[in-house]
Amino acid sequence: MGIVAGLDSAPDFTRIVVCDTDTGAVLRQGYAPHPVESPAGGGRPSDVDPQAWLLSLGEAAGGGLLEGVQAIGVSAQQNALVPLDAQGNTVRPALVGGDKRAQVAAADLIDALGGREAWAQAVGCVPQAGQPVTKLRWLARTEPENAARTAVLLQAHDWLVWQLLGRPVRRTTDRGGASGTGYWAASTGGYRPDLVELALGHQAVLPEVIGPADAAGTTPEGLLISAGTGETMAAAFGLGIGLGDAVVSLGASGSVMAVHPEALHDQSGMITALADATGMHLPVVTTLNAVRTLRGTAELLGVPDLESLSDLAMKSTPGAHGLVLLPYLEGERTPNLPHTAGTLAGLRRESMKPEHLARAAFEGMLCGLADALDVLRGRGVEVRRVFLLGSVAELPAVQAAAPSLFGAQVMVPRPADYGAIGAARQAAWALGVSQGTLDPRTPPVWQGAMAQVLDPGEELAVGQAVRQQFVAVREQTHPGAFRP
Repeated sequence: MGIVAGLDSAPDFTRIVVCDTDTGAVLRQGYAPHPVESPAGGGRPSDVDPQAWLLSLGEAAGGGLLEGVQAIGVSAQQNALVPLDAQGNTVRPALVGGDKRAQVAAADLIDALGGREAWAQAVGCVPQAGQPVTKLRWLARTEPENAARTAVLLQAHDWLVWQLLGRPVRRTTDRGGASGTGYWAASTGGYRPDLVELALGHQAVLPEVIGPADAAGTTPEGLLISAGTGETMAAAFGLGIGLGDAVVSLGASGSVMAVHPEALHDQSGMITALADATGMHLPVVTTLNAVRTLRGTAELLGVPDLESLSDLAMKSTPGAHGLVLLPYLEGERTPNLPHTAGTLAGLRRESMKPEHLARAAFEGMLCGLADALDVLRGRGVEVRRVFLLGSVAELPAVQAAAPSLFGAQVMVPRPADYGAIGAARQAAWALGVSQGTLDPRTPPVWQGAMAQVLDPGEELAVGQAVRQQFVAVREQTHPGAFRP
């Protein structure tokens, strides 16, 4: 039996799991918050000293947690950009993934290359505020001296792997992490240095993209470090999803991703063509409104929490007595309606009750995500099972409606550190390949996520009727806006 560790460096904390290489069973766990002070006014800082990630890592690994470990995999927050100078020192604090300052820079870049379709053809995605390529444009426009000093570009997991290996000359990344930068194309498997120059104003050294089962290197103590990857790819790998599976994530905003054998080119820019941690692809479609729809409705109705909102919704029936909520409260990305607002339709005397509005909020949120699923299905992506993630996935109102609205079996995984587990699985893969016991084309078979299984069953026809009601209002309100 071998032992490996998976490290997940999220925006606010580090989690470490130590796993058995053969089964994936979690043997030990560690946790530590990141020692980052909140900015004035609260909230999450946009600039973070990467050393905070190392301090958190060291605290999480304390007490002999890594004793006997043979290999480590690293997962980290996506899109966090670490600009280095020619000597390998940070030019400025890292710009974290959730940074919204570069929205103007994103629009600037889209125009500079000739529009959304040009970007979709070039790298499989249209620049968004959080992406590294957009951060480079912001840096060049806002901090030109720092931009001029920037010689090497790393993301969070790249930088952590490099630090664990003792800052070697060789710097690496993986397909998953590279695919979110905006200057690497999943369709070709190559960088677009011209886009780096377009954004930053000059060329920079980019990390070598290594294979899913490759090792980034070995520490002086003989500890193997695998390629590492972004948190989305690591979580997908930890869940054990494969062809025919999709993942719907319910945060303030929502996202839908699925495993596909090839990169998808989407001229509309609705699909972001990411690569996964196994050699396959992870096309992603994002909505701006998910749980924020529920929270807004709860505030409007004076309901204390989302559990109570769910209880209220369950007093209604599918279709909410004709009440339809288009949940475009922050504008919307799928469909692309950045300046629109939400719509409440179907008001009649009998529908003007709190329980019907509560039901319409849940159905509106899920129908918006079903629209995103249809974007993928419309491009030939097979969806047989949907893994539903997020704290509200456990709510009865979500579980009652999701299978029939999605038109698929829904899996609600037991809460676990899937990002860290995915990183550990990657470490086990690289370790096995280095020892000659695993094929570099086939990852180790670990037990999949324990999950509650929900089937649409006889409710499928009812769910499709609710979808049709939603689509009718969407098309009436925003004709032609949605083209899956």
